Amino acid sequence: MTGPSVPSGAPAAPEPPVLPASLLAPWPVIVAIAAGWVVAVVLAFTVPALHDWRPITIAGLGVGVLGTSIFLWQRHAYRRGSRGAQTGLS
Repeated sequence: MTGPSVPSGAPAAPEPPVLPASLLAPWPVIVAIAAGWVVAVVLAFTVPALHDWRPITIAGLGVGVLGTSIFLWQRHAYRRGSRGAQTGLS
């Protein structure tokens, strides 16, 4: 069974507008979040009242490094033309 049929005279669904390039760039987001974690690590190791945050901030940096590494790996595979790579990575 197929979906509902569209009459031949019906208007097509409108296309969404193209996003500006500044909203598609991943690097500003990666840098801002990494800077936030670095500030949190520095504070956790310099402010005695925040010593309980040390494992959390180190884990946050570790997860960020892992995520960025996976992103870079997938982007390299996409640029190389690998069949299993994600599409749309710049």
